[in-house]
Amino acid sequence: MKVAIITGGSRGLGKSMAMNIAAKGQDVILTYNSKKEEAEEVVAQIERQGRKAVALQLDASNAKSFADFAEAVKAALNHTWQRDTFDFLVNNAGFGLNSPITETTEEQFDQLVNVHFKGAFFLTQKLLPLMADGGRIINISSGLARFSLPGNSVYGAVKGAIEVLTRYMAVELGSRGIAVNTVAPGPIATDFGGGMVRDNEAVNQRLSSQTALGRVGQAQDIGGVVASLLSEEMGWVNGQKIEASGGIFL
Repeated sequence: MKVAIITGGSRGLGKSMAMNIAAKGQDVILTYNSKKEEAEEVVAQIERQGRKAVALQLDASNAKSFADFAEAVKAALNHTWQRDTFDFLVNNAGFGLNSPITETTEEQFDQLVNVHFKGAFFLTQKLLPLMADGGRIINISSGLARFSLPGNSVYGAVKGAIEVLTRYMAVELGSRGIAVNTVAPGPIATDFGGGMVRDNEAVNQRLSSQTALGRVGQAQDIGGVVASLLSEEMGWVNGQKIEASGGIFL
């Protein structure tokens, strides 16, 4: 039995990841920022599948809180699983921002960097002492690190940084048998970024028309990819970026 930590696991892609990972027989620690009730409902759904799950609060933008979060993880592992290590970490927590370079504020810039890059870096650092050798890390990037759409300069750039960081993590953690990969979703019909892809029909149709499979993604498309990457069969994949976009802008 394996235990996976999924940041931002109470909704959207993170929820789909948690449900798919549980469906493959693994247990889950998921984090939420403010919506505790949503997180507890995901825990209840996982428990109805016959797996164990715990929801912990985490502000992914506040690196100074990560030491306390690691202690909370340690306590949860001891109380719920009677063990002191976990196996998988999915750095998924994040938010979207669509803003032209000429209008982006320093505060917005810092928020994106703090959550998507600094947060993933230092959270991983703080949790590594609790990760079992032979574990896996998945960092969530975005297709916007490969293709460029107006208004996504900072978001796309920090996701590009995460992809480089993934390779360095793979090199430095290889001695412990820990494999590290990136999953880069394309446009997904969720509430991410204000729900633009889901709710704006013109945007949805335009992106669908540029995608080889003829539609935008759904949360389930990404949850399944992440769960599969954590399977035994995918253990030799390391230091790679897997774009899950249905083939957009090919």
